[in-house]
This record gives sequence, structure tokens and C-alpha cells, in this order.
Amino acid sequence: MVMPRTDMRKIREIVRLRLGCDCSYEDIAHSVQIGRSTVAEIMLRFQASGLVWPLPESLSDQELERILYANEIRGVSAGRPLPDFGEIHTELRRKGVTQQLLWAEYRHSNPAGYGYTHFCNLYKKWKKTADIVFRNEHIAGEKCFLDYAGQTVPIYNAQTGEVNYAQIFVAVLGASSYTYAEATWTQTLGDWIASHNRAFAYFGGVSEILVPDNLKSAVTKPCRYDPIINPTYYEMASHYGAAVIPARAKKPRDKAKVEAAVLLVERWILAALRKHKFFSLEELNRAISGLLEKLNNKPFKKMPGCRRSVFEALDKPALRPLPSTRYEISQYKEARVNINYHVSLEDHYYSVPYQLVQKTVMIRFTANVVEILFNNKRVASHQRNHKKYAYTTLTEHMPANHAEHTKWTPERMGQWAGEAGPSTKLVAEKLMAGRIHPQQGFNAVLGLIRQGDKYGKERLENACAKALHINSTSLKTIKSILSTGMDKVPINPKENQQDEKPIEHENIRGAIYYN
Repeated sequence: MVMPRTDMRKIREIVRLRLGCDCSYEDIAHSVQIGRSTVAEIMLRFQASGLVWPLPESLSDQELERILYANEIRGVSAGRPLPDFGEIHTELRRKGVTQQLLWAEYRHSNPAGYGYTHFCNLYKKWKKTADIVFRNEHIAGEKCFLDYAGQTVPIYNAQTGEVNYAQIFVAVLGASSYTYAEATWTQTLGDWIASHNRAFAYFGGVSEILVPDNLKSAVTKPCRYDPIINPTYYEMASHYGAAVIPARAKKPRDKAKVEAAVLLVERWILAALRKHKFFSLEELNRAISGLLEKLNNKPFKKMPGCRRSVFEALDKPALRPLPSTRYEISQYKEARVNINYHVSLEDHYYSVPYQLVQKTVMIRFTANVVEILFNNKRVASHQRNHKKYAYTTLTEHMPANHAEHTKWTPERMGQWAGEAGPSTKLVAEKLMAGRIHPQQGFNAVLGLIRQGDKYGKERLENACAKALHINSTSLKTIKSILSTGMDKVPINPKENQQDEKPIEHENIRGAIYYN
């Protein structure tokens, strides 16, 4: 009989009682609660191993087991032939083949072989040794694993009773299993990045490598060998000096650490909150924070200490320091530079150098700053402005002489619009004249010309004439006139006139009253 690994301490006790205290086999068996024959077998193995008592303090249980039971499969009895586990493993991949069938074939060839239960146990143990998988021995401060729990938490609107479900973000450090968790409304990029910022602040540092799952906020295009990282997430990792190595798709072992952390969060935090009713995200996160401290301070079952103590000893000293500022989320948008050397972002227009007219650029924007990149180089930077249909223009982006540097001039735009008629030309001139820089009106003139393409130049000319008559020459007004067909209604000469005689009535106060 072979002692299981969990009873290695009994082996040490057996050797101590025999060699240190000169106890009999029978007394030792009674003391450690095992059979006398097992005691005898252990002492025979010990004597054959060349080890001496007392054992070296540096000798671990794993090393002692390797020496005593070298090159053996636990549970194998002498004289019984072992099955060919390699062939069994292959045969089990065939459709319809079961362990029961393979055992029957084995016993047919070896009538004195192992029984079915023992056969299955031996195969299971062989499979564990044969299934060679890289076991992560996590280095302190090296990896942080990140994911969302599958379970969500309902949050109720106190006024309407409407229910929304919060997502649970989980981050765990590899060496210590020190865990961070919080609730967010979504798993979108903004919440994903913000959760990282708060997790790093909770840890007080950043690991060398971030290991996320393949959600869209982290990985734009999953690939086993060369995944495409979301550019904003990549930029955030660079800001903190970390590398991103996503877990491979459909390879749960790559993120086993965070899978275990998610399970713990669901069992020790979410399950504990299942009877609570929350009315705000802040209220839920306060509850999670309190239970999170208990989880990290909970003693380990099979080793001394807790997650916090191991974190303080291992991960915390090895984490990279946080930068002076938190990462501010930035987003990207591809755009084409218009003929007025501006690009549009959420209906606001930002200038770029005029040489980039009709070129494709990348807009990088945060809550406060807008940057325009061309060939990965910054060519313009502006303060973020949320005013719709307004312009932010830098003088240095404008050509010194439009006639010399660009074919798009206010004069040419007016002539182009004038092909529909004099009223259209006059409206175009007014659209450009109402801007700080005439070029800022180019978009409006282009919109005017497109109305002619849509409704015809004759209708556009009539609409512009009507707009001039009522003294409202915005593009919005002209679009409204065309869409409602008011351009087809003859102009009323009295329309918009202010020289009509005022109404007189005893209940109406006039100018004399106020004087």
C-alpha cells in the first residue's frame, strides 16, 4: 500500500517514532491510525532510500514522496499488469467507446487484472500526469487578471420602480490572489477603463502584464497568436507602463486565476447581498467594498495567512508605481478633412492645417482635448468644445492667400452657388459673411448646393428668394421651405412688413401709458 500525498506528515511521524523513539510497529500503527503492514512497508522504503534520521529541514513533502515512491503510479500492486493507458486514452476518443468496454477487454486479456473501480482510478491518475499543462507559478507583481462576473445585480429606481442591472468588474493579482471588485452600469469602454483606474488605485500600483478576457472593450479582434488590442485600452496600458496579453479564446486555463476570483466574489459578496435591495450604483459599491475587505482578510484554508498578508509580502513591493495622473480615457474617430480644412466631431468643427484638405485623419479626443493625427503624428490640438455647429479655428491653419494655396475660395463658392440664380448666390454670401472666417461657412454653402441637387435649381432659387424676403437665410430655413413646398407659394408683398397701422383698443396699453 502507498501513502497518499496528504499523509506525508504521517510518514515523517512513523519514521520519528521508529528511529527516534524505538517504538514497535504495532505501537506506531496504533498511534498514527494505520495498518501495521503499512508501517513496515514505509520503513522498508525509507531504509532503501538511503535517507537518515533526523531528516533535513529543507526536505519538502513533495521531495520525500518522490524519493520514497520514485517511478511509481500510486495504487499499483505488484504482479498485476498495467493497462496500456495511452491506447485507452486514444480509444476513448472514438464514438461509443466507454471505460466499461475497455476494462472488459483488459480483463479478458488479463483475468487477474484490476477491478473496474481500480482501473478507472488508475487511468484518472495517469491522465493527470500525462496531461502536461503549463502550471502558472505567478511571479510577484507580474500579472493582473481582469474580467466581469457572469452574475449581475438589480438596481431599482425609487421613483419609477424601473430595474437596471449592474455589471460586476473583478481584478485579481496573480501571486497573492488579492482581489478588487466593483459594480458598473455597463461593460463598455468607458466603464472598463474607469474600473482599471480604480483597481490600480486600490492596489497602489500596476502589474507588468494585464490579462483581460476577449471582450470588445479590451480586444478589437481576438486571435490565438496576434490579437488586435483596442487602441484606447492599449493607450491606457502604455500610460501605466503595462503590457496587455489577453487570454486565448476558449482557453479558460489562461485566466483560471480570475475565474476563481469571480467565483469567490459571487459566493462571498454577491450571494451575501442577494436579499438587499439597492437604489443606486453608489449604494451597491459601498456594500461591495465592505465585503471585499472581509474576503481579502479571510484566512486561507491550506496555507498560512490571507490574501492581504500575501499581497503585502509579495505583490505590493513588486508592483510598478502609479503615474502622477490617472489615465484620462480617449477615443478615436477617423474623419476626412473638408474643403474648409475642418473636421467634424459630434457636430462641432475643428481646424487642421489647410494642406490636409480631403485627406483622411484620425481624431483622438478626451473630455477636454481634441487632437488630430495624420500618419500617426499630431498635426493639431484644440480644447474640446461641445457647442453644436460651431467652429474652432486656429489662424495658423489657414492659408495666407486662398487664391494661391487653394482652389476653394469664398468668391468661388459664391459663384458656384450662383449657378442656381442671384438669390442663391446672395444667400451663400450671407452664410459665409456670418462667420468669423468665411471658410467656416463652406459647409453651409455645400449644404445649400446639395438642396439644389435634391430639389432642382429652380426650386432652390425660389426658396432662397423667399428666405431673403422674410429675412431668414439660414440653411435650416431653406431646408424647411423646400421640404414643406413653401417655395411654390408666391411671395406675399405684405409678408414681413412692419409698416401696418397698429391695432387700437381700449384694453390695449399704448406708448402713452408707458411714457
